[in-house]
Amino acid sequence: MAARRTDGAGADRRHRAGPARRTAGDAAAPLTPEQARARILAVIHAIPPGQVMGYGQVAMRAGLPGRARLTARILGQNEDPSLPWHRVLRSDGRIAMAEGSAGWREQSQRLRAEGVVVENGRVRMPAADPVAVLDAAVWGPG
Repeated sequence: MAARRTDGAGADRRHRAGPARRTAGDAAAPLTPEQARARILAVIHAIPPGQVMGYGQVAMRAGLPGRARLTARILGQNEDPSLPWHRVLRSDGRIAMAEGSAGWREQSQRLRAEGVVVENGRVRMPAADPVAVLDAAVWGPG
């Protein structure tokens, strides 16, 4: 019996992380792309005005750890004007668009209008997950 390849194009596809796989310890079936998209959009809609999250934080909160790029892709395809896309930044607090571009300026303006301090296209990221802080304020610790 031939050995199974585990790298490159011949790798066993069942062992690759698909676009919406759950964590390795989760025995449940993988999420469909639509379910993953809905989870990410729900997290973004829940970010309160004046607060920000990183792409990876959004993915983690949506139950999709390590899927920051999926969050970015979904935001890039967004056509919902009510989505507060401007509250999602890189993990270091930088705006992900090219500095000086129309999108960069719009995101800066929207954040400033909500009271977020933006200096040179960067926001100071909160030490804790803002949604967890909000949950604790509403529901109490732990």
